Amino acid sequence: MSPRLTRIVGWSAAAVLIVAFASLGQWQLSRMSQKQATLDAVAATLASGDAVPLAAAADPARARSYDWSAGRGRFVDRAAFVLDNQIRAGIPGLRVYRLFAPEAGPPLLVDLGWTALVDRGTRLPDAAIVRGDGLLGRDLELRGLLAPPPSPGLALGPALVPGDAVLMTRVEPAAIAAEAGLDALPPRVLRLDPALDVGYQRDLDVLPNTLSPDKHLGYAVQWFGLAAAVFVIALVLTIRNRRR
Repeated sequence: MSPRLTRIVGWSAAAVLIVAFASLGQWQLSRMSQKQATLDAVAATLASGDAVPLAAAADPARARSYDWSAGRGRFVDRAAFVLDNQIRAGIPGLRVYRLFAPEAGPPLLVDLGWTALVDRGTRLPDAAIVRGDGLLGRDLELRGLLAPPPSPGLALGPALVPGDAVLMTRVEPAAIAAEAGLDALPPRVLRLDPALDVGYQRDLDVLPNTLSPDKHLGYAVQWFGLAAAVFVIALVLTIRNRRR
């Protein structure tokens, strides 16, 4: 292979790697911006303290937005919906949801928080959680963050497995509505204020089990660094070959 052809092949390969590494770096910056925007929106919502009615959960224009909300109502006397494979502090568990009927507006899904698995063989929560002890049959004043449900990720298999408690592999509002005999379910769920004496272990972290904006920035720097390293190596090799 002639020196000229070698340079063409070498720089072509280098260009492909540089573009690939730079694209990955740009993708990481994009994810950083998206997540930082989400954190900023939630922080602004929590700082304002202004509460919208629970009926706002059904507003399609706000389906991907965050609002502080409050209102009275009752939990619907139906089976709990429990999201499987939820890890908290390294412990496997379930995230518990129940339908709540506010005084005004359609029933919405309420995130009651995380509970550890009692029996890993059955994948069901404690019997008291299944029965709704302390929740059903009384008026309650709830408040919390209206937020999009957790991302379903890679949707494989059925979303729901009916039983004493409905086991979920992912949160699909349409499937939950069908199981509950409702025409539709609001696109947002109510994540309860951790200060309320209702439910289980919880917080208002909207980016759980995922990379933080700082991590995305760090990965972006690494990808851009690799792109720069490939360019420098290709340039050095070209200069050395020309001097021979």
